[in-house]
Amino acid sequence: MRIVRARQISQLFFFLLFLWFCVVASVGETWWQLRGWPINWFLQLDPLVALGTVLTTRALYAGLLWALVTVVLTILLGRFFCSWACPFGTLHHFVSFLGSRKKTLAKKAARNRYHRAQSVKYVLLLFLLGAAAGELLAGFPDLLGLSPGQSWPGWVLFIVFLLVVLFLTLRKVAAKKARMAYWVAVCVAVWMLLAWSWSGHSLIGASLQTGLLDPIPLIHRSVNLVILPLVDGGTHQLAVSQRHTQGAWLIGAVFLTAVLLNLSTPRFYCRFVCPLGALFGILSRYALWRVGKNQSECSQCARCEALCEGACDPSAKIRISECVLCMNCLDTCPEDLMGYRTTPSELGEVVSPDLSRRDFVVSLLSGVAAVPVTRLGGTLGANWSPTLIRPPGALMEEDFLKRCIKCGQCMRICPTNIIHPAHFQGGLEGFWTPTLDFRVGTSGCQYNCIACGHVCPTAAIRPITVDEKQGKNDFAQAGPLRLGTAFVDRGRCLPWAMDKPCIVCQENCPVSPKAIFTREHFSPVREAPFMVKSVHGMKVTLQGSHLRPGAVATGDYFCRAITQEKNGRWKIQENTESVLVLSPDPTQKGMPEPGNNLEIQIRLKQPHVDLRRCTGCGICEHECPVSGRRAIRVTAENESRSKAHALLLS
Repeated sequence: MRIVRARQISQLFFFLLFLWFCVVASVGETWWQLRGWPINWFLQLDPLVALGTVLTTRALYAGLLWALVTVVLTILLGRFFCSWACPFGTLHHFVSFLGSRKKTLAKKAARNRYHRAQSVKYVLLLFLLGAAAGELLAGFPDLLGLSPGQSWPGWVLFIVFLLVVLFLTLRKVAAKKARMAYWVAVCVAVWMLLAWSWSGHSLIGASLQTGLLDPIPLIHRSVNLVILPLVDGGTHQLAVSQRHTQGAWLIGAVFLTAVLLNLSTPRFYCRFVCPLGALFGILSRYALWRVGKNQSECSQCARCEALCEGACDPSAKIRISECVLCMNCLDTCPEDLMGYRTTPSELGEVVSPDLSRRDFVVSLLSGVAAVPVTRLGGTLGANWSPTLIRPPGALMEEDFLKRCIKCGQCMRICPTNIIHPAHFQGGLEGFWTPTLDFRVGTSGCQYNCIACGHVCPTAAIRPITVDEKQGKNDFAQAGPLRLGTAFVDRGRCLPWAMDKPCIVCQENCPVSPKAIFTREHFSPVREAPFMVKSVHGMKVTLQGSHLRPGAVATGDYFCRAITQEKNGRWKIQENTESVLVLSPDPTQKGMPEPGNNLEIQIRLKQPHVDLRRCTGCGICEHECPVSGRRAIRVTAENESRSKAHALLLS
């Protein structure tokens, strides 16, 4: 079998497998829905996800150990993942093929020549890693074990990261060992000075932003939140109703732009933007197996250049960091000069990314500096947004931003479609992270649902049990998890502002005892008072009345004689324009008398929220009959994850 055919089969297999994992990431009873399928496997294979979370949290989660497999294979084989397993790379490859079909060999070769701008992806990678590595400055004493409870992994992480940075920075400075040692000492001294001076600074910290551009979270987000809802909109096989996504236009626009740019430049995203590809490019520098020429003589037919997917100059000094192992050059070379072997190319190799020391340092430091700049707004402090409601089990906001990769898995799995990508509620750092919107979807956060925490690949939303969510058994003392608190807007609530009976929020509250209770209030109608003309049994005739027949016969209306304080309220059973038929009530004494002024009142049950019982599930907000801005709304006040957001003293 030709090696290109093997690559195409591998691409098709992994692409279909990825789509299958996206499809089965739904709650249901059929065999193809979530039944232990490893839906996070591609995210776990992503070394950038693992590296980012290691830098921000100083821990490597068990599921992300799969990334070590990818790293080891890359060091052995080169950038195999880009052309053999990456579903986003497969899509780019296919669209690039469509865009090059009718072009001449010369035009194809011109489109596939190396461009200096391909180093931009390394700048983006360093910027994102710099933002993630800010914790190494803020927590320097902790990393060195100078704080209680800090264990030896802090030492190991710091030393490994520092050595990698020093090696990548200084290998171009000097070849002499003495000069290298000098620069190592300078870098260590500067790092320690910055760390000690910034340690404990309230604005310095880590922020995991790799998911914005990392291709694996990006394609998960795009397929789960845009493509699948569009495809399933007419059939409703994946969901009982149309699924919606806030800001879907922007996610779709980013995805579509990245894909369509391949029509002008093959694999545009892979060559110029992809930070994961940049990481693979750095790792492939040390690959044991690599593509190259087995002899220096060549007819320069440019066939290998015309079909090269990475623009790595295979006909000249091949750029190992840009070679994505598409193997097209091996398949198309008419002289059989290209090979995949352990020896370097006969025409030489460019093993390092085209990145200067200045680019390296500026990119890394810019990433570190970007975090405190974005936090100057105080969104993690007193200026936190009460409209930013996180899913149940979400960590405290600062820890949450260290782990969330914006993959959209929690949004895809939510059975009621209330988890959506945030925009700027939590500042720039929180863009596309999950937030709850109770107006969209089919209900609020279901009382028995804990799905989102069990699919989060980085534990930004930690897995919880139903007992913990409901505050039962072992968690009875702690009480239920609170997402926030519901507040009644008395200016929009029907019983409070418009004298209209409504108890929808109280009826739908799932908490027992209910967190929403009502207090009875009688309010006179605008037409009152009326003069009693005559009374015959339970029929009261009014003088000059023009009531609409049946208007006050709903069971919520009562009448009361204003001039006789001893008289009680009588429920109105029926009415015509001028006659009221009252319901017999043995508890009431003294019927209205002719000449009395009669007041018709409506009985209202005005809702109130018990702060100690409300969990912020949002079902009341979703079911509120007031369209537009709901009359009862949930905000993040009193959420369990942050004591600083508490409303009650105890």
